[in-house]
Amino acid sequence: MLAVKQRFVCFHEAGHGFLPWQRPVYAVVEDCDKAIDATTAELFDREANVFASEVLFQLDTFQEMAEAEAFEVWTPVRLAKKFNASNYSAIRQYVSKSDRICAVVVLNKPVLEEGFGFRATLRRPIQSKLFTETFGQYAWKDAYSPSDDLGAFIPIGKQRSSGKRNLALIDLNGVRHECIGESFFTGHQVFVLIHAVKTLTAKRVFLSLVQ
Repeated sequence: MLAVKQRFVCFHEAGHGFLPWQRPVYAVVEDCDKAIDATTAELFDREANVFASEVLFQLDTFQEMAEAEAFEVWTPVRLAKKFNASNYSAIRQYVSKSDRICAVVVLNKPVLEEGFGFRATLRRPIQSKLFTETFGQYAWKDAYSPSDDLGAFIPIGKQRSSGKRNLALIDLNGVRHECIGESFFTGHQVFVLIHAVKTLTAKRVFLSLVQ
């Protein structure tokens, strides 16, 4: 297991012991043959993940440092090294904690397919609160190929990034938003970061797409 993942797991487990409503429950379970029901266990795990993330990124410290830099996919990638975090967790934090219009779509490693060139399946989209308010829970496709607007951002060959390109998204009111996106390929997954052009001059508005 990578060191960055080990750190997150340690913080996650610490969360189970630190959160006052979880600690007594696990103490009881450990002393008997009973188990926590699946729904509660899932909720506790999500809470422990949030706890681990807050500790790893030192509450608002990561976001404050990110806001001081240019809005681009390389900002969370650079900061990931400073916080000993994975690229995935840093980019996720970059988008989910932002008060800008942003989203990150994470795609699995592209697979070559005859007739398509390649096909990259969706791993997970991450949307900021303002992105969701503007676009709703966007209808991201389950897979992308070079012929798709989003698929065109997937780096080819040994490239790590597509560079910045234009695309458009339609909001909940049917209004077209001109956007700029760029990608980052880790070798295992592709992150596509996108933001609306009109938000470039706003202090805190951006959109990003990953995994």
